Amino acid sequence: MNADQAQTLLAMIVVLGMFVVLALPSLIGAARDRRIDRQIREAQERDRTEAQKSSSRSTVPSTATWYADGRRSKKLVNS
Repeated sequence: MNADQAQTLLAMIVVLGMFVVLALPSLIGAARDRRIDRQIREAQERDRTEAQKSSSRSTVPSTATWYADGRRSKKLVNS
C-alpha cells in the first residue's frame, strides 16, 4: 500500500465517520419516536378494553346516593 492509497483510505474513513456522527442523532430520535408511538397505541388499546369492560358491569349507586335517598324518604314521611 503506497501513500496515495493510505490517504484515500483515511479520507474514506473520515467521511464515513462524519456521516455516522451527523446521522446518529436523527436515527436515535426516529427510534425514540417509534417507541413513544407504540406506547401511546398500547395505552389507547388498554383504555378501550377497560372502557368496554366497565360498560358491561351493572351500575351500583354510591354511598352518597343511598344516603340522599334515605333523607328524602324521611322528609316525605315527616311532612
